[in-house]
Amino acid sequence: VTLLEEEGHGSQSDRYGEMDDFWTLALWALKIWLYLIVGLIMVPAMFGFSLGVSETYMTILVKTLEWATLKIQKVYAEERTRRASSSNGLIEREDGSMEKELEELRRSRPKPPVGGDFTLSDSFYFTRRGIETIVEDEVTQRFSSEELVSWNLLTRTNVDFQYISLRLTLLYGLGIVVRYCILAPLRITLACIGLTWLVIGTSAVGLLPNWRMKFWLSEWVHVMCYRICARGLSATIRYHDRENKPQKGGICVANHTSPIDIVILCNDGCYAMVGQVHGGLMGVLQRAMVRSCPHVWFERAEMKDRHLVTKRLTDHVNDKTKLPILIFPEGTCVNNTSVMMFKKGSFEIGATIYPVAIKYDPKFGDAFWNSSKYSMVSYLLRMMTSWALVLNVWYLPAMNQQEGEDAVQFANRVKSAIAHKGGLLDLQWDGGLKRGKVKESFKEEQQKQYSSMVVGDDSSSSD
Repeated sequence: VTLLEEEGHGSQSDRYGEMDDFWTLALWALKIWLYLIVGLIMVPAMFGFSLGVSETYMTILVKTLEWATLKIQKVYAEERTRRASSSNGLIEREDGSMEKELEELRRSRPKPPVGGDFTLSDSFYFTRRGIETIVEDEVTQRFSSEELVSWNLLTRTNVDFQYISLRLTLLYGLGIVVRYCILAPLRITLACIGLTWLVIGTSAVGLLPNWRMKFWLSEWVHVMCYRICARGLSATIRYHDRENKPQKGGICVANHTSPIDIVILCNDGCYAMVGQVHGGLMGVLQRAMVRSCPHVWFERAEMKDRHLVTKRLTDHVNDKTKLPILIFPEGTCVNNTSVMMFKKGSFEIGATIYPVAIKYDPKFGDAFWNSSKYSMVSYLLRMMTSWALVLNVWYLPAMNQQEGEDAVQFANRVKSAIAHKGGLLDLQWDGGLKRGKVKESFKEEQQKQYSSMVVGDDSSSSD
């Protein structure tokens, strides 16, 4: 019995020893992991330089996707040619106005209309436009993933996994291992470190007196933390025309594709944010950030008071020592193909507007956030398991409201400039149609336009 008890104690101590060795090895691996992250990624990100790790990864990634694209092109040569020559949508729309299209229809009449009158052929125009809208309207397709010319080895785009060859299938499987087992843990670690550092750093800077050193430290902490978060997304950003960067006392407006737009822009400079006060983790970040930098946060009830919002924004831009305000006038995320109607609020203040155009490369991952389909956490996890984030940012020259120009016209002029620079479609539609109905004013505008053709512009004078 004594021998059995001694053997039992011995085996139990062996098991404890094995467990100790396991945890020692795990702790050692965790230390090595953190040392590599700090030494190779965080420290370079803090001071704005790179050791070439991201560049090497992007070079390998580009060559891999190019090879995969060539393989796909060989298999689907005819289909690829047809897709390349066809348009992005299901329907070929004519760019002519209502007057021109109705004039074409009326040419079949034996006698042209005099003074503007109704013809039965006019109904064909409205019928065709109605069918086009039902099949594929210009609004709904702006809130779905952007169409890809070729599959990028991700199953979250419009072209899902499909068997083409054994080597491509093996490459796809290897990509899953790399994205979920290597990149995702690395990116989640960097994101947690960046956000934690942002809360601690801004809270510490907020304790300092309002001297020039405080504002400098605040900007440095903000930019440093956003750079760490950008590295956590393998972001490759090309900034163009930096001489046009937003200045203090102005308003920076940009097209909106993703919540990550904030990280992208703040990676190259510090901005004052505008938004509603939130609870939870977002609320912790907001309260920490506002201690060191004059961000403009509103309570839920205050957001409905346009005069209060305008006054606080005006007071901010009138102080030339404060950071430029960052605003996304579309009010919602659009799928990286177009720019939708800008809300006029930020253009009524009379401040200098600094337009910025942002264009993502969909080949490396879909940056669009479909808030109706994915929660914020789900979206961020999808981004952290994508290949990378590659985009271009253009700083446009400063723009001011011209004499005789109202806020709506000024907003449309800025929107057109952003769309042209970023290679995006310039749409007049309100992004609020994502969840709402078409305003009656849009319907009335079309009705008045057609009424003037039928009744005649000079009908009132002839009466």
